[in-house]
Amino acid sequence: MSTVMADAVDVYPLQGGCDCRAVRYRLESPPLFVHCCHCRWCQRESGASFALNAMIEADRVTLLAGEPELVDTPSASGKGQKIARCPQCRIALWSNYAGAGTSVRFVRVGTLDEPDHLPPDIHIFTASRQPWVVLSPGTPAVPAYYDRKLYWPADSLARREAMLAKAAPPPA
Repeated sequence: MSTVMADAVDVYPLQGGCDCRAVRYRLESPPLFVHCCHCRWCQRESGASFALNAMIEADRVTLLAGEPELVDTPSASGKGQKIARCPQCRIALWSNYAGAGTSVRFVRVGTLDEPDHLPPDIHIFTASRQPWVVLSPGTPAVPAYYDRKLYWPADSLARREAMLAKAAPPPA
């Protein structure tokens, strides 16, 4: 069972926001999955050894205060991403990647008021992780990306299918 799902009943909704508190948001439910990404792009963008992102449907993120600014940013895929940043303190709150579009937000776990509730479900792109980062033996780790059907809980896969069906254009 996913770590995210294990403590879901006790902690949601979870609130978060930027450093200056101009932008505040709330996760209404557990995320689909939490990635700890060790790719060089995430290292560069975060200024840290990895990025910890909670993937969640955009309609399950409620904006409580302020309005983030969407900044077009390059990505390794070449398709780019839009990073939602506080217009005042410039903290990155979440990203929308081209592949998932606006339907999924990759929320920066460190912007939650209580980030301890969302440890990674998987470490990805570990082939480029910093050699001094020690990975927990109990968390899956893969050298690049992964097949979600092998790692995601059934509930998250079902939520993803429902989200894609809702986002799909009506049949002609």
